[in-house]
Amino acid sequence: MKRREFVKSSISAAGLGGSLSLNSFAGEPQEKPKPEYYELRLYHLRRGPQPKRMHDFFRDVALPAMTRNGLGPVGVFDVLAGPDSPTIYMLIPHKSIESFSTASARVNADAEYQKAGASVIGASANDPAYLRIESSFMVAFDGMPKLEVPAAAAGNKPRIFELRTYESHSKKANLKKIEMFNRGEIAIFRKTGLQPVFFGETLLGTRLPNLTYMVAFENLSAREKNWAAFGADPEWRKLSTMPEYADSEIVSSISSLFLRPAPYSQI
Repeated sequence: MKRREFVKSSISAAGLGGSLSLNSFAGEPQEKPKPEYYELRLYHLRRGPQPKRMHDFFRDVALPAMTRNGLGPVGVFDVLAGPDSPTIYMLIPHKSIESFSTASARVNADAEYQKAGASVIGASANDPAYLRIESSFMVAFDGMPKLEVPAAAAGNKPRIFELRTYESHSKKANLKKIEMFNRGEIAIFRKTGLQPVFFGETLLGTRLPNLTYMVAFENLSAREKNWAAFGADPEWRKLSTMPEYADSEIVSSISSLFLRPAPYSQI
């Protein structure tokens, strides 16, 4: 079996009982916008020259090659506050599973990419450009099927991002939390000034089952103000007290970290 077909079949199998069953459960119309897919990469680095080396590579080589090959907008972020630093996060949206399964081959076949990035692509064991890469693959929620680039990204205005992951004890519980977001929580985010970038059900990755989402803020003060407004919102309080959405029954843990976009980040 070819790699592309294996990846597609693996993702399809991972998604069974996921977003497809949720759509059926929710009784939504069959004609809906097709959800995007997201790859979230974590580049683990050593302190010293590696962070600059990788940022130079991403800015001058990788992102231009991704753009030439139909990928984007691509987000690149440093950890502002959170574990495991230095780490560079990269968020890559895909229109389809096919895009994800062929993206690496398309970029690697780009002659300009190979020439301009030779020092990183062909780095030796004695002088590696990074330590390791982790990757997770997600499908967008029905309630937000497309990634939304914050307005502040235009002109690289000040902004920070919060990346949150909700783990659940079972896939059923995970789907119930996704249903809660689709049913009203995403709308309450928007109403109270929280700026969602994406919501994703994790199909492949670690610590499954889980969901991950990203929200944008002008700064940490705005973050505190917006979350306070969300927590005090009457619609949120009503939704969160419904027995089927009891937090203790559908979410087992929440992790959060803060990210700062690289100056060249497209998100």
